[in-house]
Amino acid sequence: MASALAGFGFCFALIVAIGAQNAFVLRQGLRREHVLPVVLTCLAADFALSAAGIAGLGAVVTNAPAALTAIRWGGAAFLLGYALLAARRAFRPSTLTPLDLPPATLRATLLACLAMTFLNPHVYLDTVLLMGTVSHQDPNPWVFGAGAALASTVWFTGLGFGARTLAPLLSRPAAWRFMDGSIAAIMTALGVSLVLG
Repeated sequence: MASALAGFGFCFALIVAIGAQNAFVLRQGLRREHVLPVVLTCLAADFALSAAGIAGLGAVVTNAPAALTAIRWGGAAFLLGYALLAARRAFRPSTLTPLDLPPATLRATLLACLAMTFLNPHVYLDTVLLMGTVSHQDPNPWVFGAGAALASTVWFTGLGFGARTLAPLLSRPAAWRFMDGSIAAIMTALGVSLVLG
């Protein structure tokens, strides 16, 4: 039980940070569009990446400098590109409210969700490398992973289906301007840290 609680707490601390994937799930929840498939896609990806980290993929990648370099530069490009898109949304009032956009197909939504998940380098750094390393410091790494999976389930379900309770607040352009501006700043900082790191 202690291992599961440790995994839950560790994963929750990692996953709550504002990022591309969380912002995407929040937008879908506010739009009430394909919420369940998006949540299930995020959970499946998170479970698979966590399992890979616990199974030892993190150690393999750490010992492959070329792979780490590719992840670092590709990740920096993704983060800075996403920061630019968020900044653009913040400065264009017509695109601040996701509720006014035309509906997207399920296929397009899931492809966007997969891009937000697998093109984000922090998914690999946090979920595969960090989760894999920390889980093996626990006497029961797979129980630790089960706790982490529960944290992911609680977070993504709450974010996707709880977003509608935030709709009155986030229906105002100023709130979206602040959120997109914050995301742009955070993604820029993360992208620059990868370039400089």
